[in-house]
Amino acid sequence: MERAAIVILNYNGKEMLQKFLPSVIRLSAFPVYVADNASTDGSVDFLKNDFPDVRLLLLDRNYGFADGYNKALQKIRGEFEYNILLNSDVEVTPSWDTKLISWLISHPDVVALQPKILSFQNPGYFDHAGAGGGFLDELGYPYCRGRLFETLEKDNGQYDDIIPVEWASGACMAVKAEEYHKYGGFDVRFFAHMEEIDLCWRWRSHGKKIYYHGGVLIRHVGAATLSKSNPKKTFLNFRNSLLMLHNNLPEGEFVRVYGKRVLLDVLAAVTFVMQGKMPHATAVAKAHRSFFTLKSHKSDLAPKLTMGKSKKGVKSIVWEYYFKGIKKYSAL
Repeated sequence: MERAAIVILNYNGKEMLQKFLPSVIRLSAFPVYVADNASTDGSVDFLKNDFPDVRLLLLDRNYGFADGYNKALQKIRGEFEYNILLNSDVEVTPSWDTKLISWLISHPDVVALQPKILSFQNPGYFDHAGAGGGFLDELGYPYCRGRLFETLEKDNGQYDDIIPVEWASGACMAVKAEEYHKYGGFDVRFFAHMEEIDLCWRWRSHGKKIYYHGGVLIRHVGAATLSKSNPKKTFLNFRNSLLMLHNNLPEGEFVRVYGKRVLLDVLAAVTFVMQGKMPHATAVAKAHRSFFTLKSHKSDLAPKLTMGKSKKGVKSIVWEYYFKGIKKYSAL
């Protein structure tokens, strides 16, 4: 069995592959796979012609981020001890992959590890996806060191540490390969967005550890496949957040949390209306309808545990950010 593989999931991302794949190949020690979700933009022909050494995992249709990775990693199951899931719109730095895997090898009780993720477009600032390590408030809203909602912190070395976190970003996540499969991989109902947070919660429910390594740096473009201005992204984020809560909370606890989430989601929808973003307000309502359609099809992937206290005891990151005006993690 080989030590590790880098797996990039692609769907009509030829432009991102052209821009970032050369540096990934040049600066990485482990073999690079591209799993293609039946792209129609010439991605596969481009890879075959320009990067014949990249190993292709061809899927028969667009399975989204969640099931796309499930099917891709299943194809190479048993060949590698570790997999590094890497977005196609990421600029890596020297020795990034060996640093991640070496640290995981030396910490066998850890199942997943995330590097420091800065923004590619805004040099020197943290990225939206994972930033300096991810956490959840007591209502299941995710937040990061270095990024609270739309406020990005400048990287001044304040998160150059190595700490346990509650979730690692799917933009770049090194995982123990067999632990990924053992605990069900990504929930296919999510399609895209927040599936990695759900999986990390599942791991933690079984006593597994997830860490952030601030000594390893990557830069992420973000929203290369689906822009945050797209109502579909709003729909997926709201719907998948509810699925995640239902997956991981006991029924009584879920009902309590859901009651509060409904109020906050209604407030979010009203805010969208006031901003003239009616498609986003509609997306919030559709998210709740879709959740009730999908929740009955859930498989029992995790033990049901009540929501623990977040690292900073944050009851609601929405309240802290929008009502108390707290814009930085350090001020929580």
